[in-house]
Amino acid sequence: MNPFKRKTAFLFLSMLLSAGMLAACGNNSTAPAAEGNNPSAAGEQAPSAAGEQVVNVYSARHYDVDAKLFEQFTASTGIKVNVIEGQANELIERIKREGENTPADLFITVDGGILDRAKQEGILQPVESDVVNGQVPEQYRDPDNQWIGLTTRARVIVYAKDRVNPTELSTYEDLASEKWKGKLLVRSSTHMYNQSLLASLIHLNGEQQAEAWAQGIVNNMAREPEGGDRDQAKAVVAGIGDVAIMNSYYVGQLANSADPEEVKVAEQIGVFFPNQETTGTHINISGVGLIKSSKNKENAVKLIEFLTGTEAQTTYSASNYEYPVNPNAEWPELLRSWGEFKHQQLDWSALGENNQKAVEIMNKVGWK
Repeated sequence: MNPFKRKTAFLFLSMLLSAGMLAACGNNSTAPAAEGNNPSAAGEQAPSAAGEQVVNVYSARHYDVDAKLFEQFTASTGIKVNVIEGQANELIERIKREGENTPADLFITVDGGILDRAKQEGILQPVESDVVNGQVPEQYRDPDNQWIGLTTRARVIVYAKDRVNPTELSTYEDLASEKWKGKLLVRSSTHMYNQSLLASLIHLNGEQQAEAWAQGIVNNMAREPEGGDRDQAKAVVAGIGDVAIMNSYYVGQLANSADPEEVKVAEQIGVFFPNQETTGTHINISGVGLIKSSKNKENAVKLIEFLTGTEAQTTYSASNYEYPVNPNAEWPELLRSWGEFKHQQLDWSALGENNQKAVEIMNKVGWK
């Protein structure tokens, strides 16, 4: 067997073994579920034939729009995108385990803390591209360009239009006050959305105030946490609570759902961006990192350039109602109707650095 064939056979065997190991991990994991329209459809893809132009993506984003953009990239460049889906932390462990032989070229996930973890674990390398630098402002890139932002999402307050006057709303901190007792809905503490929100408040307000806030949130819950963000909106409309904390793009998905009942839910809730007079609304980021041992580095950088381009960024926003990181991308009408808002300003690494403390606080105050 010549050296090239031996290398191809080795990579194929590595992917098969790793696929089995990932499946085993997935069966026992308690990590937050990966994000997307249909996580149950996540699966392995066969490695490409030798000589084929490819880029291999390990992704914790499982949205239809991502598959659509990968198809468009292949159509325009001839480079096939192989995707292996999984949960973010498991994918990081898999890449570490596979080491120099990993077939992964790119790692895609949501949450600034996880992107920072991938950097700290040493599995990424800087993305050197003037195209990317011109398309993505510095605030949405790692300081060393080891990961690049793709989209952002705002953690907003939604409220029942028929029971809450938006002038009653102000800040995340205010949701812990007595006036919202028995009226607040929020998903469980096991999800990174709430962990990162609390991590940001630890960074901004200090650990003691952050713990007091978390205790107030628990005291004000209308019910024990259950379901995802969309379920909180449905519970508001059902009258279980009056306000809920959720990500803005879920409101967009409800408003444009094929299910008429979900469209009705979106029509009956309002979107409020908290902390506009103080520290700004908490936003989180999804992003992509170039794997340190990428075998298809040139193709991988081309894909990053494509995904951060104006056309792809407009598609992300139009299809999934996330905010584009490319300032030249167009926003869909729904996002424009909500208007511009002041963002929370903090180093993305703070989300990762404060994650464990956030989890400890949530456990301490009984945020299930």
